[in-house]
Amino acid sequence: LITNHCSIAPVPLKERTDKRLYQIFLIWFSGDTNIFTMTAGTLGPAFYGLGIRQSFLMILVVDVITCAIPAYFAVFGPKLGMRAMVQSRFAWGYYGAVIPSTLNVISCQGYLIANTIIGGQTLGSVSPHVGSTIGIIIIALVTLLVVFSGYRVVHCYETFVWIPNVIAFVIMLAISGKHIIMTPLANPSPIPPSAIMTAGASVAATNISWATLTPDYGVYHDGKASSWRIFFYAYLGLLTSSMPVHLLGAALAATAYHVPAWEAGLGNGNNIGGLIAAILSPAGGFGKFLLVLLALSAPSVCAPSMYTACTSFGAISNVSARIPRFLLAIISTVILMPIAIVGSSRFYATFVDILGFVGYWNAPFCAIVLAEHFVFRKNRWSSYHVLDAWNKPDHPNLARGYAAVFTFVVAIGFIVVCMDQAWWVGPIARAGTGDIGMLCGFTLSIPLFVCARWLERVWSGVKHVG
Repeated sequence: LITNHCSIAPVPLKERTDKRLYQIFLIWFSGDTNIFTMTAGTLGPAFYGLGIRQSFLMILVVDVITCAIPAYFAVFGPKLGMRAMVQSRFAWGYYGAVIPSTLNVISCQGYLIANTIIGGQTLGSVSPHVGSTIGIIIIALVTLLVVFSGYRVVHCYETFVWIPNVIAFVIMLAISGKHIIMTPLANPSPIPPSAIMTAGASVAATNISWATLTPDYGVYHDGKASSWRIFFYAYLGLLTSSMPVHLLGAALAATAYHVPAWEAGLGNGNNIGGLIAAILSPAGGFGKFLLVLLALSAPSVCAPSMYTACTSFGAISNVSARIPRFLLAIISTVILMPIAIVGSSRFYATFVDILGFVGYWNAPFCAIVLAEHFVFRKNRWSSYHVLDAWNKPDHPNLARGYAAVFTFVVAIGFIVVCMDQAWWVGPIARAGTGDIGMLCGFTLSIPLFVCARWLERVWSGVKHVG
């Protein structure tokens, strides 16, 4: 599959016959049962000053709500047989879809960098002779090997990679439990609601970012299966992995400031691998073995990101679609390694910047695709006429793209005044709301796109889709 120059072509219904829908659960359960997800959970205490109670409440609310969005996007894969960025052409237009396709390549590459840093730091903590730089190179190469093997091997890999992670997390909880229960539930200093909102936005971004990936890993699964069944497989896979691991990360990060050995392992707040090594150190040699397993399982989230970065690049144009995917994977690896090595010295700032970028553009993107599907295509899969329309810019079943691009530009403009980042705080966020950019971008985009798309259809003469 990886050498197929037509890798973005839709999969016909007769080839979407894989009945193993449990794989949809397992790939996203594995995708979130890792140290990357745990790191996202540490953001509340480590970066925004939240206590355990505040972090837990924020994580519970955010995970229950936001996991539903990528879970529904997972339904598009089996039902339409299209990768996410190809499917976006039906709402964004053939040329308009270049925008999310390009942004998705950048986003997936950003996640690769963050994940590789975490895995490399963890592997580097096993021995001073390894170090984070060599660890980063090893994780990047392991990811490349998995992606080289193609779609089916990625699924097979994700079916089992969660097992050592779950074992390691349970042992970490057992070892650290005596320290966690002694940690105050609340931060001694008052935490403004704006900090909770901003921390919640970062956690939400880690969940919603899966929406541009989840369709890609179901394109060979049963296209006649119930939409609800596919949705619940994906939702449970995402929720039952992200929530416990986010909670564990929050508890460990909050406790680190009360355990000198853990705080020393965390260093200046930028060495997640060092923190994990300090927590597992009482287990001796077995703890180092678990540390290696945790590090080498980092590709469980890296591999889907790199695979989708390659298919998204192919969706940009007919020329990019002809570039062999193995070559794109090599280029991705060459780019990410030096950036990850440099970014590891200021990990949390790098991590938050990546999450912010991904979340801000994903919010209007998801709103536009969902509004197109439910409002204009009436939730009817037959309305897409996939094989006839997917690569024909002037096909009447494809949107012209003006409405989506207009909505996206306006939404991003509104997000800018609502965002809260170290390098920019918008006037609305500065007034005390915290980072509500994603929330406002998603909410605004729905009515704006519906109105603009209606005008686009009237102007183009296409009154009825499908």
